[in-house]
Amino acid sequence: MTAGKRKERLDRGIKVRTEGIYTLSSWREMIYLVAPRLVLILGLLIIPLLLPSSYYQKLICIMCIYALLAISFDFLTNFVGLVCLGGALFMGVGGYIAGGLNSAFGLSPILTIPIATLGGAIICTVLLLPCLPIRGVYFAIVTLVYPLLLLKIIEATRILGGTDGLPGLTTFPNIWIDQYLIIGITILSIFGLRRLVNEDIGLLFRSIKDNDQAVKASGIGITRYKALAVFIASGIGCLAGAYLCHLYAWVGISFFALDFSILPIAAAVLGGMGTIAGPFLGAAILVPLSEILRALGGLRIVFYALILILIIGIRPEGLFNYFQRKYHQFEHWIEV
Repeated sequence: MTAGKRKERLDRGIKVRTEGIYTLSSWREMIYLVAPRLVLILGLLIIPLLLPSSYYQKLICIMCIYALLAISFDFLTNFVGLVCLGGALFMGVGGYIAGGLNSAFGLSPILTIPIATLGGAIICTVLLLPCLPIRGVYFAIVTLVYPLLLLKIIEATRILGGTDGLPGLTTFPNIWIDQYLIIGITILSIFGLRRLVNEDIGLLFRSIKDNDQAVKASGIGITRYKALAVFIASGIGCLAGAYLCHLYAWVGISFFALDFSILPIAAAVLGGMGTIAGPFLGAAILVPLSEILRALGGLRIVFYALILILIIGIRPEGLFNYFQRKYHQFEHWIEV
């Protein structure tokens, strides 16, 4: 009797028992699993080599900064249940710590960026600690108000340079270090958070999001784990702010601008909430689009709104989830 053939989805032929355990029978299946990750990593490493000028190379850096903010927003909102609009808070705190250390003590970016990342994460966590028992729109409002509060304090008291900021900061030695430093940080952030949310602590974070009272009833201190999540997310945002101040050789009150809170949210919605990598995809679309539409001034907001309306109406799950679903629908012929 002649053996027949039928089509089978590649992922169904590979996946067994759980999402994290696979059995591989061919190089094709191995390539199928590794290809999306390789496309992301190799794409980010190769694209800077193909860009025609330093303007576009700087644009890659800005894209990665917004991607980091969008990733931290996605992590807090969709894995912990804390709707955080504090991207501008993280940027400003990280930028001012790094810029202040460099301006006052002449420390190099090699020291100021790590210090600003850890120190900024601690400061932001302490500021938000009293607000952790509340959630939803109330927590979001508090995180939105903090950067406005700090901006007005700096503006009124003229500390840290006031409205002029702190100019003349140390920059990176060349554009290649500019690019590959932030690209490496972005890649590590994406894969590090993906690994974190798939560990036991990630399950605990999701449990706090779904039913924090049940977690609390089991004897687990949810405030401690919320604080840990805020520390991780704010550390990523503060790192982006510290990097940006050395990229621009300046830090000022514009680091507390609402753009750093709003655009990352738009990127997360466009790319796909709850995916970690989706917000990066959204930032990779919105940031270059923002530069293309810069000549339109305030009308850029109209185009952002139209894009978000179309995505929410047509693909509410986001582009990343849509592409992922299509990728998993690839089929091949097998013997039966």
